[in-house]
Amino acid sequence: MLRHDFQPGRLIAGMFFTLTGIIYAGDAGGLWETPWYAVIPLVTGGLFLAAAAGTVTLAIRHHRKSLASRETREAPTQS
Repeated sequence: MLRHDFQPGRLIAGMFFTLTGIIYAGDAGGLWETPWYAVIPLVTGGLFLAAAAGTVTLAIRHHRKSLASRETREAPTQS
């Protein structure tokens, strides 16, 4: 049993922020040159994808919950 719900939006946001950190670490270590503005699209795109994934996940969970409640209401009672 899971201790908490899987949240793919947070996973996506974390991956993009980790990638941004790696890019800046490579620049600080002298492996490559990264302009300061290069990560703005990366962070913005990651947050957009995370929001989209979170919205889709929320919609799927609400849909499943409504289906489950509908099934329990429509279940015939045994006498």
